[in-house]
Amino acid sequence: MKQCPRCRQSYSDDNLNFCLDDGELLMALDAPATPRFTEDPPPTLMLDQSRVTNPSNWPSSPPAAQWQQQNLQQQPYVSPAALRPKRDQTLPTIALVLGILSVALICCYGGIWLGLPAAVVGFLGMRNADSNPGRYSGRGLAIGGMVLGVISFLGSILFAIIMIFAN
Repeated sequence: MKQCPRCRQSYSDDNLNFCLDDGELLMALDAPATPRFTEDPPPTLMLDQSRVTNPSNWPSSPPAAQWQQQNLQQQPYVSPAALRPKRDQTLPTIALVLGILSVALICCYGGIWLGLPAAVVGFLGMRNADSNPGRYSGRGLAIGGMVLGVISFLGSILFAIIMIFAN
């Protein structure tokens, strides 16, 4: 039979070593009931002299210099994506920029002088991307530039016809 010295709860299980309520170390009932901290503290241990971390017989050069003296040939890691050449997107990008500008300037007949070139350059960029996909990319940009160019060209023509008949 064991008892908790703090809460005085008794336990009949001899396999328990700690109180289930407060976690205190259980004491056997036949042991003398002495308070836990009345014993003398354990004696202080004296350790040997501390270790010398910078002995005088160490070499004067820093460890980094020793590593630099060794000629280690380590190749830098290059990812396979870095070895692939970049694919050209110049024509599709130009087509998209011209197409966006032509839509923005549709009231100033921008579709005629920006939309038509956007459609032509977009067609050339799409043809390059289709014929040599390893070297050229940007098919979606080219299609976007072509569509915006054609829409703004037709819109500018329609705007010019309306302006002619309105006068």
